[in-house]
Amino acid sequence: MSTNLTKREIVLQIYEKTGFPQKEVQTTVQMTLDIIMNALAEGRNVELRNFGVLEVQVRKARVGRNPNKPETEVIIPQRAVVKFKSGKILKAKLKKLDLVALQNKGGEAPPAPATPAT
Repeated sequence: MSTNLTKREIVLQIYEKTGFPQKEVQTTVQMTLDIIMNALAEGRNVELRNFGVLEVQVRKARVGRNPNKPETEVIIPQRAVVKFKSGKILKAKLKKLDLVALQNKGGEAPPAPATPAT
């Protein structure tokens, strides 16, 4: 299993399950993504039942610091961000994830078991 699901993989999976021409599937997937993107760009939330909701939220302006020059304050302007809230079915599937395997997927060493001090 590769680390990220790509648009190409989505197209191939739909093609394999339906037999529709790949070009048609690719066009349909792209049109779907464009519709979602345009709705978000208009400030509309996108609700995909049982999968989740993409919500447009406004992040307040704040003061930040440049890590290379911590003495310099930088104003981070107010901006729109997209927040994802998972739906009921996705939440249920996420509960079944092997968290240890997911954590170690990035090549990190597994956490050492805690040993009592003697």
